[in-house]
Amino acid sequence: MDKVVKVLLIIIGTISLVLGMLGIFIPLFPTMPFLLFTAACYLKSSNNLYILLIENKYIGKHLVNYKESRSISRNVKYMTIISLWISIGFSAIVIVSNNYIKVLLLFIAVAVSFHVASLKSSN
Repeated sequence: MDKVVKVLLIIIGTISLVLGMLGIFIPLFPTMPFLLFTAACYLKSSNNLYILLIENKYIGKHLVNYKESRSISRNVKYMTIISLWISIGFSAIVIVSNNYIKVLLLFIAVAVSFHVASLKSSN
């Protein structure tokens, strides 16, 4: 593979990693798709970065579980749903005043909760 392409994949993968990390703290901002994209970029460009990513003590096992079996642990599933409802509830009560937006937030929270609940549990 061309060196320029490898460097571009590393840059794109790193940007994706930062976006994925933001998703941990920003409600409804996706985390796993960005981290999976990061893994794909690193896998094609830098074996060392890929290994660092999948051996990371905080996100590595989640990436491997999701990649191999499309599953997440029960604890992650529970924490995801709880934090989703806390952040959506806070937004709907404190930040948003428009009732249509509140209904939209409720719909999004229900849809995301069903999606997360539908994923296989890894333990």
